[in-house]
Amino acid sequence: MTQSTYVRNVAVLAACQALFFMCNTVVISTTALVGLQYAPTPALSSLALGLQFFGTMAGTLPASFLMQRHGRRPGFQLGSLCGVAAGALGWHAIVRGSFAEFCLAGLFYGVFGAFCQFLRFAAADAANVVTVSDPLAAARRRGRAIGWVMAGGTVAALLGPELAEATRDLMAPVLFAGCFAAVAVLAGALCLVASLLDPLRSPEATRAGSGRPVLVIIRQPAALTAFVTALVAYVTMNLLMTATPLAMIACGLGFADSAFAIQWHVLGMFAPSFVTGHLVARFGASRMIGAGTALMGACVAIALTGVGVAHFAAGLFALGVGWNFMFIGATTLLTGCHAEAEKAKVQGLHDFLVFTTVGLSASSAGALHYLLGWQALNLLVIPGLLLVAALLLVRVGLVPFGRRQATRG
Repeated sequence: MTQSTYVRNVAVLAACQALFFMCNTVVISTTALVGLQYAPTPALSSLALGLQFFGTMAGTLPASFLMQRHGRRPGFQLGSLCGVAAGALGWHAIVRGSFAEFCLAGLFYGVFGAFCQFLRFAAADAANVVTVSDPLAAARRRGRAIGWVMAGGTVAALLGPELAEATRDLMAPVLFAGCFAAVAVLAGALCLVASLLDPLRSPEATRAGSGRPVLVIIRQPAALTAFVTALVAYVTMNLLMTATPLAMIACGLGFADSAFAIQWHVLGMFAPSFVTGHLVARFGASRMIGAGTALMGACVAIALTGVGVAHFAAGLFALGVGWNFMFIGATTLLTGCHAEAEKAKVQGLHDFLVFTTVGLSASSAGALHYLLGWQALNLLVIPGLLLVAALLLVRVGLVPFGRRQATRG
C-alpha cells in the first residue's frame, strides 16, 4: 500500500466515523426523552438506549469474525444497513406511539454500532499494512491513525446536536420522529462512503491458525490495562451522558439546553483526537490514560458543585476529553498486544465485554437517576476510576507505550 492510499483510507474511515457519530449524537440527545414520553414508567425511560448497547454487545463477535473473513468494507456496509433499518423503525415507532417497537429499533441500532465500533481498529489495519521496520515507529503510526479516524467525530459535535434540534419538530405534532428519519439517511450515506474503502487485509489475515489462546493474550499487563480502561471509560461516559438529559429536565432546563451540553460533550470526545494520537506517540498510552482518568474525576467534581447549564456543559466536556484520552490510549495499547491472526477474537472479545457492561449501565441510568439523583449518580463512578489509576501504577506504571513495545516489557 502506498502512502497516498493509506491517507485516503484513513480519510474514508474518518468520514464514516463522522456519519456514525452524527447518528449517535441524534440518538443520545433524543432516545431517553422519547422513552420518557412513551415508557409505562419513568424508570424505563433509558431502556431503549440500554438495548442499543445490548445489540452492540450481541453484534461485536459476529462482526469481528465476519470482517476478519470478508474484510472491513463489506462489514461496514452490512452494519450501515442495520442503521437504516433502525432509523426507519424508530421513526415508525414514534409515529405509532409504540414503546416496544422503539426498543426494537434500539436493538437494530446497537448492531449498527457493533460494526462501526471497528472503525478505530480499521485505522490500525490501515497503518499496519504500510511496512514499518521499527516497532516504535509502527506503534506511533497506529496511534496517529486511530486519532485521526476518531477525530471524524468532531463533525458530529458541531452538526449532530443542531441536526437533532432541527429535526425534532420536522414531523410535528409528533416530536422526534424526524430525528430518526435523519438517522436512516445518515446510515445510508455511511454505506455509500464505506464502498470507497480498500479491503485492508494483509496476507497474514488469511493464513491458517489462530495464534495464542485469548486468555494468554489478555493476561499481558498492557492488554489487561487496555481491557479495564476501555470498560471503565465507556461505562463512566455512557452512564453520565445518558442521565444528563434527564437530570437537566429535572432541574427545569429545556431541550435546547440539553442539546447544548451534549454538543460540548461530543466536542470533548472527538476534537482532541486531532492531537491525541501524537500525544500518545510522544508521552505513551499509559500517561494519556492517566490524564484521561484525572479529567473524568474533574467531571465528577464539577457535577457536585452545581446544576446550572454551565455546570452540565463543562462537566460533560471534561468527561468527553477524559474518554478520548482513555479510549484512544486503550485502543493503541490493545493493537500492540496481538498478532494479525489473533485480532478478530481479541478485538471482538474486547468490545463484547465493554458493551455488555455499557448496556447494563445504559439500561439502569434512568432508574439510578430516578432513585438516587444526579449527584449521587456521579459518585458511583469514582471506584472505577480509582481502579484504573491503581492498575496503571501497580501493573503497568507510567512507562511510555512506544518504549514498552520496543522492549516488549
